Amino acid sequence: MKSVVRMRLARLRQTLADNDLDAIVISQPENRRYLSGFTGTGGVLFISPERAVLATTFVYLEQARKQAPAFELVRFQREFVEVWPDLVTEINARRVAFESAHLTVAEQGKLDTGAEGAELVPTEGIVEGFRAIKDRDELDIIRKAVVLADAAFTHIVGFIEPGMTEREVAWALEVYMRTHGAEKAAFDLIVGAGPNGAMPHHEVSERVIGVGEPIVMDLGARIAGYHSDLTRTICLGQPDGRFTEIYDVVLRAQLAAEAAIRAGLVTGEADSAARQVIAEAGYGEQYGHGLGHGVGLAVQEEPSIRQGAEEVLKPGMVFTVEPGIYLPDWGGVRIEDMVLVREDGVEVLSQASKEPVIIK
Repeated sequence: MKSVVRMRLARLRQTLADNDLDAIVISQPENRRYLSGFTGTGGVLFISPERAVLATTFVYLEQARKQAPAFELVRFQREFVEVWPDLVTEINARRVAFESAHLTVAEQGKLDTGAEGAELVPTEGIVEGFRAIKDRDELDIIRKAVVLADAAFTHIVGFIEPGMTEREVAWALEVYMRTHGAEKAAFDLIVGAGPNGAMPHHEVSERVIGVGEPIVMDLGARIAGYHSDLTRTICLGQPDGRFTEIYDVVLRAQLAAEAAIRAGLVTGEADSAARQVIAEAGYGEQYGHGLGHGVGLAVQEEPSIRQGAEEVLKPGMVFTVEPGIYLPDWGGVRIEDMVLVREDGVEVLSQASKEPVIIK
């Protein structure tokens, strides 16, 4: 890990040099972990060409020593701003970057006050851009998280039955993942039965699952800080004709997008590959979200696969492909895989069954 941290710091320092920056303050939790290895919830990184500082409180000092051996530790009592003026002065900083998407206005004001004449430069997406390209070690962990989500879905298919509540199904999924290697669930799991499936981010309820209705299940595991994200839609018993029709459209849309994805493709074009299939089937207004999002240390990160996005796909990017159709008072169908962009095409990581009809 120490050698990986050194490589990541070297890349960041080159970016600082390219932008005439003397240092950068890293406060975003996933970025902090990516650069240092530190998983605590309290701490700020101060990185310059000469120094790599992790400033934290007494509560996290011992953890920081173990997890971030490449960093110099500096202790503050309550707030980073206590040690900030000394850090700026010691390197005679003129221009110091900060993460504008994470720092609050109040926090920025405190840094301004203690900057000792240095200019604070707002930046956005520097480390997130690095994180979008996964290295071999990251991919190994992500693959484990994907396999675990696949296994949890396979488990629930054999376990679920009419009469169970959404909450019971979600808990069974989480228990399986936690008892088979997950640190935790990747997010609040979604189980949307019947009309509840028409809400893409439905919160599980005590609704009882019935026969013949769509059941949208969105689940994921976190292993060593990295996440997986999987959605499957099933029906217990024989579905109605609407379910069969809509499921077929969503599946064709997903497969069309996965066939189109390759290095060099613009993210908006990947979205269009799926959206066109759904629109031509007459359900364009019932598909209102983007095709997908990056997955890694955060369950939603770069790249963003959505309409009009112009980021170019690169080898090493990992993201979801999850088209859906949602009909109020009936339900929804969403099918989600995680994929990896490779030099020679795309690898679909998720391997859970897409057979929608489960006969009990």
